[in-house]
Amino acid sequence: MTIPIKAEATVEIQVSRVHDCDSEGEAVSTNCLTIEQYLPAAAARIPVELNWYAIRTRSRHEKVVERQLHVQGIDVFCPVISQIHRWSDRRKLVECPLFAGYAFVRIVPSPEERVRVLRTLGVVQFVGGHGQGMAIPTEQMEAVRALVSSNVPFTKHAFLKVGQRVRVRGGSLDGVEGILAAQNGSGNLVISVDLIQRSLSIQIEGYEVEPV
Repeated sequence: MTIPIKAEATVEIQVSRVHDCDSEGEAVSTNCLTIEQYLPAAAARIPVELNWYAIRTRSRHEKVVERQLHVQGIDVFCPVISQIHRWSDRRKLVECPLFAGYAFVRIVPSPEERVRVLRTLGVVQFVGGHGQGMAIPTEQMEAVRALVSSNVPFTKHAFLKVGQRVRVRGGSLDGVEGILAAQNGSGNLVISVDLIQRSLSIQIEGYEVEPV
């Protein structure tokens, strides 16, 4: 014999709370919670992890993206730097994006949150991870935010990393190229003669260098 089961049946979780006992020692009252009532409370105890991600924006849409994401309640950061723009008849101090074409969002790493960001006017894509985005270490974002919010003067600098080929600009070493190295915490330039497999190392503190 087949017993039909209704699709709309509600699963219940029995949560017994003893208020009193009868003469035989059995509980006289119980309370029932549906699974819909129980799960949200359980989920609320699970900590939500938020990560920083970089997003690429359309040209000159950094502030537009920031406003749109802010309206949606998404934590967004678009650092700016004050610069003096000169025209033939006047000068004006304006705020320009520190990283042109980029903004940063702090979201839960879920497909739903990524879609919310990607549907925002002016957003092109997440940076890294084949368009899925790669999390940025929190300490890096905190360092940028602290610097931008301070009154300490700073300027943009070419991104350099150890092992990269660079060129010295200015001074007696102007035009010299080599490999950027780190030694005892200071920057060094390693100049090599590949054919004879010999190298020289000089300190470049105080010199301006650029990637080749």
